[in-house]
Amino acid sequence: MIKLLIADNHPITRKGLEVLFSASPNIKIVGSVEDGEAILEFIKKNPVDIILTEADFPKLNGLTVLRYLKNDYPDIKTIIFSGQPEEVYAINAIKAGASGFLNKSVNVISINEAILKVHDGGIHLSNELTQQLAFGNRVNKSGTFYKKLSTREAEVLKLLTVGRKNKEISKELDINEKTVSTYKARLMRKLKVTNLVDLVNQAKLSEQLL
Repeated sequence: MIKLLIADNHPITRKGLEVLFSASPNIKIVGSVEDGEAILEFIKKNPVDIILTEADFPKLNGLTVLRYLKNDYPDIKTIIFSGQPEEVYAINAIKAGASGFLNKSVNVISINEAILKVHDGGIHLSNELTQQLAFGNRVNKSGTFYKKLSTREAEVLKLLTVGRKNKEISKELDINEKTVSTYKARLMRKLKVTNLVDLVNQAKLSEQLL
């Protein structure tokens, strides 16, 4: 049985997944947690094969968790299960160490197939994004921009868009505040803006265009 840990800050999502997999012959849900910190606490004490996790947490975001897992628990595989556009976040998630990305609009069969594929050593992305990558095509300029961001830049931008201050970002990403300011300046140059409000608005607009 594949030992699956679910992580999502919405109780109804966690409960729904628990019900869906309750009768699965090859996947067993061994835990259900609500944020990134709880993921790390759980895996310290319990064996887990795959983590199906949201990317947006109030405590320790998904990309940061991926970095910890990659360094300290390389045998545990992670699938990002998010309502965010795949075109924007999937590539950075894979670069950060995820083995797959699923949009929350997919059906149960797709979730099951992704878990089995990742467990067998594969990488799961949607057929559409896989074809775009294979042929070097991008759907739009927003996707191209996000692909050019480093994983760390994507992390900082994500935290800025949800209202985190420099001090909070430095603590969550374990970097100093000066480094956060440096990343913020880079992001402003890449998005061609001159202040934080425009940076956040431009980032959100790029997501909405997808």
